[in-house]
Amino acid sequence: DEVLYFQADNKYTRVATRDGEALIRKTLKELVDELDPQQFWQIHRSTLVNVSAIASVSRDFRGRMEVRLKARPASLLVSESYAHLFRQM
Repeated sequence: DEVLYFQADNKYTRVATRDGEALIRKTLKELVDELDPQQFWQIHRSTLVNVSAIASVSRDFRGRMEVRLKARPASLLVSESYAHLFRQM
């Protein structure tokens, strides 16, 4: 519940929480297989986001979809391959 998102970072995966970030030695593919797909959505080939951490979804000036988080000022890019997840919202 504390994890906001996971992001691939070379041979590691960055884990972002409200309080900070850490690196783990687990691939994003392994995490996709282990985590609940209802709670963590893959929004890019390098990013998994906790659905309950999403504050809003918008498009930037180029038309690319971005996810804004509740607990951090970061925004995460949504690739076209995963944009369908947000069309149902």
